[in-house]
Amino acid sequence: MTTVTILSENTARGLGVLGEHGLAWWIDTGTHRVLFDTGQGLVLAPNARRLRADLASAHAIALSHGHSDHVGGLETALAAAPQATLHLHPDAMCRRYTGSDRKPTGRRLSTDLMETEAFRTDGRRVVVSREPQEIAPGVWTTGEIPRTNDFEDVGGPFFLDEQLTRPDPILDDQTVFFAGREGTVVVLGCAHAGVVNTLEHIRTLTQGAPLHTVVGGMHLLNADERRLSETFAALRRLGVQRFGPNHCTGLYATTLFWREFPGRCFPCSAGSRLEFPS
Repeated sequence: MTTVTILSENTARGLGVLGEHGLAWWIDTGTHRVLFDTGQGLVLAPNARRLRADLASAHAIALSHGHSDHVGGLETALAAAPQATLHLHPDAMCRRYTGSDRKPTGRRLSTDLMETEAFRTDGRRVVVSREPQEIAPGVWTTGEIPRTNDFEDVGGPFFLDEQLTRPDPILDDQTVFFAGREGTVVVLGCAHAGVVNTLEHIRTLTQGAPLHTVVGGMHLLNADERRLSETFAALRRLGVQRFGPNHCTGLYATTLFWREFPGRCFPCSAGSRLEFPS
């Protein structure tokens, strides 16, 4: 049995569990434990204590991408688990911004810890790779995800400079997946590569194994009707059985999931604990 507990998310459920705009997942296979993303860092430690997720027991910490709502708690996580291997894409260390033409400069989305690579402390094993990595037995990162369709983009105004002139392709976007008894379970960060591109890539990596459950942020917050329509059509074609959209999926897109896939969606807030038979 593999369990997935949400330690950070925009919403929260359960007495004493806190919410923040961020995402962090605790994956426990029974023999190994993985922290995937760390939220902003405001709720990681208290929620981990409340939900009995012992961060000190983590074998691996993996980052989906370098935005502060996913790496803001990394310093806390590293201090709690000095023996954990850190897995990330090289572009997770880029300086990055978001903004619009209504303001002359952007809002910074990266953190000092990532930009300065201060996570490279003595004794810490750090794996920086664009390729898929097995971060615990049976638990994988996708590595860099090919962008193959014409309807998905990074999901918003993201840039590599404060003047907002260099679009950020967010090539570091990656996802975690593992095999459950009924099919592949996919745990998303923000799916800036596109949820469909992500799932197609995972199908390739798993030699076409069925996709059973997809949970996490899908960055459909700014998606137009064509992207939403194409996304839902692709998810049907891919045969995904269960969905737990959260974080950056957006309220409108999330309500569409519940309408398009009745009886197959479930809430995914901080405090939620999901179980997947092996």
